[in-house]
Amino acid sequence: MHSLSIPAELQSFLEYLKFEKRYSAHTIRSYQDDLIQFTQFSNNSFNTSSIVHSDHTIVRSWLADLKENGITAKSINRKISSLKSFFKFYQKTGIIEQSPMGKIISPKISKRLPVFIKEEDTATLIHISGVAGEDWKSLNTHLIVTLFYGTGMRLSELINLKETQVDFAKKQIKVLGKGNKERIIPVTNELLDVIKRYIQNKEKRFEKTDNTLLVTEKGKKLYAKYAYLLVNSVLDNTVKTLDKKSPHVLRHTFATHLMNNGANLNAVKELLGHSSLAATQVYTHNTIEKLKNVYKKAHPKA
Repeated sequence: MHSLSIPAELQSFLEYLKFEKRYSAHTIRSYQDDLIQFTQFSNNSFNTSSIVHSDHTIVRSWLADLKENGITAKSINRKISSLKSFFKFYQKTGIIEQSPMGKIISPKISKRLPVFIKEEDTATLIHISGVAGEDWKSLNTHLIVTLFYGTGMRLSELINLKETQVDFAKKQIKVLGKGNKERIIPVTNELLDVIKRYIQNKEKRFEKTDNTLLVTEKGKKLYAKYAYLLVNSVLDNTVKTLDKKSPHVLRHTFATHLMNNGANLNAVKELLGHSSLAATQVYTHNTIEKLKNVYKKAHPKA
């Protein structure tokens, strides 16, 4: 825990994020960590009693200090985003007239294309994850890999998935995303069969589990690290060329394969649960790379 208690001005903002914006506990914790860090810097270096009235020179000094300490541009941008939201909140409430963030320029991040798995490798991955065995870890591995690739959902969405969110008749899954936004994802018969078998096995093996779809060997709700390590292990054993081996790679793969096969950008945005097209547009880069390769191989003058 932090040695510094949370100031009232910060507490009000965190409560706004929780009750009005309905952010997850994880997201709120990120904001809290960033803002406490800024408060400590501001108190120690500028002897401020309240960060609400900080000016842009204090913010710039903090960002320069972070950079000197080797903090990445991506992390610095996240902290800038936290401060922007914080000052915007106090601008809205009328406590400050202007946000000091207007004069702050975010550091540029080199664009990295999402890491994804080739279509032929995905078929192998799904097959291998399904033939590993009948122990509970193997059943979990197969369902988790199949779900991630078949729906593109986030890790937090997957571990919180309830049996009642799967509609076998309509062949769709209702997903509860960021900010408690619901979205519907259509699914294949193959994926529904895997889910059905999993539920049947679960009912035989465990006396009573609640409505949660995925459970551990002890019949308890699956947690993020468990799912992460299973995916990491199966990717490590099957797709050795990947730089990253996290569940997010399967989400990226879902989106990239849809785009490569002609899916509309807006449709992919809806399926992924992105709030803006900007987040989804990164997948068009992979599509363009594919088109360039097709052009090079097929065009007589290429």
